[in-house]
Amino acid sequence: MTSQSIIQGIVLLLYLIAMVMVGFVFYKKNSTHSDYVLGGRGMNVWVTSLSAQASDMSGWLLMGLPGTAYLLGSGATNAIWTAIGLALGTYFNWLIVAKPLRKYTQIAGNSITIPDFLQNRFHSKSNVLRIFSALFILIFFTVYTSSMFAAGANLFDYVFGIGYIPALILSVVVVTAYTFLGGFKAVCWTDLFQGLLMFAAIIVVPCFMYKGLNSNTFEWSEIGKITLGVSEGFGAMGIVSAIAWGLGYFGQPHILTRFMAIKSSKDIKPARRIAMVWVIVSLAMAVLVGILASPYIQYMFKTGQITDPSSLSILNANGMLEGANTQKVFMVLVQNMFPTVIAGLLLSAVLAAIMSTADSQLLVASSSFSSDIYNTLFNKNASEKTLLNVSRITIVVVAIIACLLALDPNSSVFEIVAHAWAGFGAAFGPVILCSLFWKRCNEYGALAGVISGGAVALLWAYVPTAIWGADNLPGIFTVYEIIPGFIVSLALIFIVSLATKAPSKEVIEEFESVKTADV
Repeated sequence: MTSQSIIQGIVLLLYLIAMVMVGFVFYKKNSTHSDYVLGGRGMNVWVTSLSAQASDMSGWLLMGLPGTAYLLGSGATNAIWTAIGLALGTYFNWLIVAKPLRKYTQIAGNSITIPDFLQNRFHSKSNVLRIFSALFILIFFTVYTSSMFAAGANLFDYVFGIGYIPALILSVVVVTAYTFLGGFKAVCWTDLFQGLLMFAAIIVVPCFMYKGLNSNTFEWSEIGKITLGVSEGFGAMGIVSAIAWGLGYFGQPHILTRFMAIKSSKDIKPARRIAMVWVIVSLAMAVLVGILASPYIQYMFKTGQITDPSSLSILNANGMLEGANTQKVFMVLVQNMFPTVIAGLLLSAVLAAIMSTADSQLLVASSSFSSDIYNTLFNKNASEKTLLNVSRITIVVVAIIACLLALDPNSSVFEIVAHAWAGFGAAFGPVILCSLFWKRCNEYGALAGVISGGAVALLWAYVPTAIWGADNLPGIFTVYEIIPGFIVSLALIFIVSLATKAPSKEVIEEFESVKTADV
């Protein structure tokens, strides 16, 4: 290890210790199962807003999005439209879902998980919808978490050169430790700090890059070719697919639980304002990093300013990043633009982005098992202490399984994220919207929506590719799988709900009471 790696290692280690200490702080503050999985519905405006956005964006904000924009041309067009879709999705999720979900989950049986809410919303006497939803969350979040662990391992290995497996174990141990200890409160408070760190890093880096570009002679012609319209290699279907990422927000359990946990529905509006400032600035700066990085890294390479061995090992003869290495563009910039200690702090932002999503996924997966599977199928009379212990044990088990799934260093982290995002968005998005805004919706329609949405999204992602190959897909099958999944789910919710028995008078009255409730 070089002296640079050692110093940055100390910075990252101090950051990791601080995160684990937050878990210790909240360890004894979780007296009930509800405290552990939902923070007792006591989260303030700042914690809720920044925790929701930090857990949303993950390492994708500082790795995937800049890496896509770095390719310029169709890559930058894709990144820009994706950022627009995500910003719109974030806004409408806060605007139309957050407040009624916060009220409904408290009124309908004081629900603490999404499957719990769905069962209570329809006053279902069957556990089918609840258990099926919980299994979907448990399985897919385990896979989703593995992708975050892999991203963390790639970061540690890139900085320290310690090897992928030791780096993976380090990543898993730290995230699991503070989530296990502190539960939802620890996750949200660490996400607050991590969200602020991510925000600072994504602003500082492009500002320094822009200053450097203007102080030297650069060829800006390629950047000038970037367009928001249809371009070579990126057609209308690509634009629709990129914007469709925004549909996913309505069905992401790790984001929806933040809405459920805020102290009062009156706090939603100020939280939304904070969240939107964070999202718009962060997405814009992430795209800008990728666009400016292509000429900037080439300039540094040609003038001998890139001295970091890890960076030099992944640049080609022309000073360009290729293939999967484009996802490391932010790290290459940080390592070669800033003094060692500052670089360590900025690299901590990448780690923060990864950890803020992994911890939320671990917690949601564990709460789905303890509340919706264990407490429903195995021990209906489980005490608060028992459920608390089951949640903690589940976190460890899910982390171990996710670690095993992440053992392959060549696994496609961001492809997994895209498929999981589409799966959750298509399975739960239409159901959440119909549950909150359509009183005729019933449990049969909801079950049909969850099953069909998730199934269509997964089949659309894999079956056409298996038949025609990734490079020969018919035009319609190039659209992002969340679109057909969302449409089919929504259609079946309406068809099945109307074709089956209407909700009881009690369910309708509760639906109407939520509109005027003040909680």
